[in-house]
Amino acid sequence: MHESGSLRVRFPSPEGEGLSGVFVNTAGGVAGGDRFDIAVAAGEGARLTLTTAAAEKVYRAPGAPAELNISLKAAAGAHLTWLPQETILFDQARVLRRIDIELAEEASLLLCEIVVFGRAAMGERMRHGSLVDRWRVRRGGRLVFAETVRLEGEIGEKLARGAIAKGGVAIATALIVPGDEALVERIRENAAFGGEVGLSAWNGFAMARFCAQDAARLRTDMMAVLGRASGSPLPRLWLN
Repeated sequence: MHESGSLRVRFPSPEGEGLSGVFVNTAGGVAGGDRFDIAVAAGEGARLTLTTAAAEKVYRAPGAPAELNISLKAAAGAHLTWLPQETILFDQARVLRRIDIELAEEASLLLCEIVVFGRAAMGERMRHGSLVDRWRVRRGGRLVFAETVRLEGEIGEKLARGAIAKGGVAIATALIVPGDEALVERIRENAAFGGEVGLSAWNGFAMARFCAQDAARLRTDMMAVLGRASGSPLPRLWLN
């Protein structure tokens, strides 16, 4: 393990099988011009679960955007669970995030990322800003998923549009590898969602997309999907 800057990772008592880690940002948030690099590798046959101590806050950035670079690797027979708590964007936040995932053919992954536009409970909204979110997933050396989401400028007005978020202020993605239509059907049959949730499977993995009017509702929907996608309990911090 190597650490530098304000990011720390701690390993409390294992939760079930494997190792459980918690990331802590001692800076208390992410400011414009900050760069955070996280690289995680699960070796052959390893089981590793990672989360964050709290929601990450990205503050107003009048200048350069904040950069978040996340690299996740899992070797043959490894299982990697990446379940950070919410990323909250303040008004006029600017963030560029890159997530690169490399999995061996026999590796498995459970991942979620939640983005919240403003702290609604505090009467705050994200009206302006920038979010560029780039994902690349490779399995057995083959690119199986690639997308870049870009929201810039009048973000609050764009989220209000029916074709984008219909007034939703929280969005999320869950990725399950391996995953197939049978898994998707099991999740659909046994879950009642409070927000909008879409599930599909292709290229050997399953994906769930979330959009909700508030972060609490989305988090409940996410927990329902994660609980049915994995036989392991969620990290204790998710249950607080």
